[in-house]
Amino acid sequence: MMLRIALAALVVASTVSAAAQEYRDGRPAATLRMDAKDHGIVLRYGDGPDKCDTLGARDAWVFQSDGVYYMHYDAAGPRGWLCSLAVSKDLVTWEKKGPILDFGKPGEDDSKSASYGVTYYDGQQWHMFYLGTPNVSGPPNLVPSFPYLTMKANGDSAAVPWIKQKNVVPFRTKPDTYYSITASPGQVIKSGDEFLQFFSATTRKAGNPCVQRTLGIARTKDLDGPWTVDPAPMVPSEEQIENSSLYYEKSIKTWFLFTNHIGVDGGEYTDAVWVYWNKDPNQWDPKNKAVVLDGQNCTWSKKCIGLPSVVQVGKRLALFYDAPGGDSTSHMRRSVGLAWLDLPLSPPIRNAGDLR
Repeated sequence: MMLRIALAALVVASTVSAAAQEYRDGRPAATLRMDAKDHGIVLRYGDGPDKCDTLGARDAWVFQSDGVYYMHYDAAGPRGWLCSLAVSKDLVTWEKKGPILDFGKPGEDDSKSASYGVTYYDGQQWHMFYLGTPNVSGPPNLVPSFPYLTMKANGDSAAVPWIKQKNVVPFRTKPDTYYSITASPGQVIKSGDEFLQFFSATTRKAGNPCVQRTLGIARTKDLDGPWTVDPAPMVPSEEQIENSSLYYEKSIKTWFLFTNHIGVDGGEYTDAVWVYWNKDPNQWDPKNKAVVLDGQNCTWSKKCIGLPSVVQVGKRLALFYDAPGGDSTSHMRRSVGLAWLDLPLSPPIRNAGDLR
């Protein structure tokens, strides 16, 4: 009898479900929740060196090296969007250093934006995969426009300088594929004898007024060489997700992939951080997903939640995201927030049958 009571208590405590969000175009929704606890804003836009982020700070990538935390973020300034650096010792107080990449020359793939810098350290050298595009919207916002492309830089340390490797083309968009419009960078992990990159992929399907977004997996054995893109996406394009940040929970041998969901309400905008989980990083089930952060548990932005980046800090997982605040869904004037998840992570349980 006591065992039954204990088991029932576990189900109640572990089942974190939500009424399904319904979208007018029928895109899939996440019915489970893995709620993060929000800390609030930690990096506000507007006071970066030389007005580099006077129009916004967003798309953060956070990592640690030699006791220092580094944040690459898209600083939107008078000249456009560039990958910029901030540093911290505690993840809450950040010192802005300014842009670490510059625009490419006219005609180059990153001539209008060199942004979102994802990093990987191979034990000897630092590698950065960043987003380049030759297209932006009109002034003053200069929002990067399709195509989003993956470009490469490297460095001897996590700090500046980063050197662009113009001769390295990891992968590009390809007509008539799920990555025909965008093929932009995502997290890189080592799996066996190869590297996997979970990149953002976008295409357009006939009859659908919105583009379709998902993640793809690209593979290589040489970080300075070309990558081979899997012929099918990680999860269907109807999932409407982009960008990736992964955490491996050793206690249950499970990968957790955090990503940005794109919702639609009048227009499209980033409405939540979702998480997918699977033991094999090569195969993912679209049913294994949950909401981590949205307007329900964010303390300062009630409608729009942007791109996630996670980093382990002791027995907690720090989750960085961007948002414009209030009920705004704007691309501009976003700041970077921080939320927390307790470790170890475990997938939310749907029902008692999942305990078998």
